[in-house]
Amino acid sequence: MNDSREVIAGMLERYKVACFSKDIDAFAELYDANVRIFDAWGDWSCEGLGPWRKSAKAWFDSLANERVLVVAERMEISASGDFGVAHGFMVYTAVSESGAELRSTRNRFTWTVEKRSGTWKVVHEHTSLPLDLKTKTALR
Repeated sequence: MNDSREVIAGMLERYKVACFSKDIDAFAELYDANVRIFDAWGDWSCEGLGPWRKSAKAWFDSLANERVLVVAERMEISASGDFGVAHGFMVYTAVSESGAELRSTRNRFTWTVEKRSGTWKVVHEHTSLPLDLKTKTALR
């Protein structure tokens, strides 16, 4: 794996840890100030780190004593120079304080990352869930 791809893989690991520990500062550190988010939950899109941070904090706060275990599946990373893309699937599993699995969802996940002023940041994130054509409900 080239250096850029290793950096992006490391960012994905930091994302997982930040989600599990509900560390909003570590989470926000991954994103560029002008990030554009297309999220599967809540708002149609989010423009900028401030609103994205607020949305993530609301998510973390809603978990109370639960934690979220994030597992990447079939993640592919491509990078060239100061630009890269990671795409695959993320499984988000809520776990109780005792570690019991409570619920889970599987999202399609894409990051566009760019090295700006010497630091790699997510400049775009897109998550989605496919919908059942008949019921219009999310498939997992």
